[in-house]
This record gives sequence, structure tokens and C-alpha cells, in this order.
Amino acid sequence: MEIPMIVIELEWRFLTIAPCDAAEPWQLGSQDAATPIMQGIIDLHHDIFFFLILILVFVSRMLVRALWHFHEKTNPIPLRIVHGTTIEIIRTIFPSIIPMFIAIPSFALLYSMDEVVVDPAITIKAIGHQWYRTYEYSDYNSSDEQSLTFDSYTILEDDPELGQSCLLEVDDRVVVQAKTHLRMIVTPADVLHSWDVPSSGVKCDTVPGRSNHTSILVQ
Repeated sequence: MEIPMIVIELEWRFLTIAPCDAAEPWQLGSQDAATPIMQGIIDLHHDIFFFLILILVFVSRMLVRALWHFHEKTNPIPLRIVHGTTIEIIRTIFPSIIPMFIAIPSFALLYSMDEVVVDPAITIKAIGHQWYRTYEYSDYNSSDEQSLTFDSYTILEDDPELGQSCLLEVDDRVVVQAKTHLRMIVTPADVLHSWDVPSSGVKCDTVPGRSNHTSILVQ
């Protein structure tokens, strides 16, 4: 018995607000977070946006008040206030406190993104080529067997089926286990390569001759 998925969408002209695992046309916001790292990125974005709203309201009020009190027609005799010790102290201290509230969670998130799991459950190696990737599950190798390796090609624009994302769908997907620490080793075979999964909050860049690694915990 299949349970239908209820998706709440709010469409207004060309704007779509919806909880989704994949990108939607004219979507506002990020995809659903698949890892704690991506959830932390979304939370940090919302926190910083809150401070931006406060700054916008405060600066807009000061601007409107200055335009009102120093407008020639509405107020021929403007207020004779050219400076004030209290307001100068406030406008000096507040801009220095706000970055502290932003820096503390951002540093914690940055260090957690660079953290590498010492003993991961699964290790997958992604070898980047110009037009495709090669994935290798090296943990399941034995002394007399080859590694579990396969090539993953992007489906062309004219070939995707109904429900598949254009230029994002591949012919052979990578399968990972949920709630398991995963280590990704990324290396290019010929050119500069980037392995990026937006819903996981992971973007790993490499150059030929070197490898890079990152850790993922899929929720």
C-alpha cells in the first residue's frame, strides 16, 4: 500500500514555495537538507537574514526621519541637532556586536564542514572525467576480486523520461545508506573536477594528480 506524499505549494505568479528534494522552477529557498551540514547552512542563512531585516528597518527609519526633519517644504526650520553622544556610541557598538552573533555559529559550522570521520562505515571514490564520473566502492573488495566500480553518464537533454531532471539525471546512480557515516574521496582523471551535491551541503574541488575527501551523514 502506497502512502501518497502531501506537498504543500504556494504558487504566486512565477514564484513557488514548496518543500522539495529537487529544485523546482522559480523556487524560493534551498532544497530539503539531506545532511546535518546542509541543515546548519540553511539555519545560518535564516539567522543572518534576521539581522539583515533588523539593519534594514533601523537604517530605513533613520533615513525617513532625516528626510522629514530636514525637508524644506514640510519643515522649514529643521531640528538643530547636528550630533549626539548617545547615538554615536550606539551606532559604534551595535555594528561591532552584530558580527559577533554571526561569526560564532558560522565558525562552528565551518569547522564541522572540514571535520573528517576517522572510521567511516562506507568509502566511495569518485573519479571525475570530462563528461562522466567513475565510482568505486572500495570497502567491499577482497583479495581475489576486483572493486565494485561503475561509470555514471549524464543523460542528454533529449533523452530524459518523465519526472527526470534535465542535465542532472544519470544512467547509473550512486546508492548510499541512510544514517551512516560516508567518506567521499574525489580525484580527477584528466581535468579540474568538482563533485557537488547541493542537498548535502558538499562541494569538493580537485586538481589532476591530487585527491580530496569529505564526510557525509545522510539523514
